[in-house]
Amino acid sequence: MVIQLALNLLGDRDEALDLSQDVFLIVFRTIHRFRGVSSLRTWIYRIAVNQARNRHRFWRRRHRADQVSLDQHIAAHGEFLSGGNSTPDRMLAQKELAARLKRALDHLPFDQRTAIVLREIDGLSYEEIAFSLGVGIGTVKSRLTRARQTLREELREARIS
Repeated sequence: MVIQLALNLLGDRDEALDLSQDVFLIVFRTIHRFRGVSSLRTWIYRIAVNQARNRHRFWRRRHRADQVSLDQHIAAHGEFLSGGNSTPDRMLAQKELAARLKRALDHLPFDQRTAIVLREIDGLSYEEIAFSLGVGIGTVKSRLTRARQTLREELREARIS
């Protein structure tokens, strides 16, 4: 769950693996501070989000966000995997939709992207997201609303283009 969250937030598998190791090292070192106010899973999510935010800030300073890893390039432009009844046209349409959605997610501010990933991909409740991000439920709701609105607009524009 931590690797998948990091991959969704950072977009780089190697960085996600590194981050997950860091997260569990922090969990190991600070487990005695866990008070049980939330579930252990939510507490770990909070650590993972904070670590991802720190890496994201570091990347922005180093302009790393503009680089594309070889794995990402192959995933985006590689060969199709053979599927059951999927036609090549359908597979291409699905791949294009996934690429548009990924680009739209990448354009979201980090806080909005984090909220939408935790809610829509990881399935956390508003309360769990609020705890993981260290913000109020109202803030979570507003970030999700803005993120969904931005995603709708970006996907609509990409469809028209």
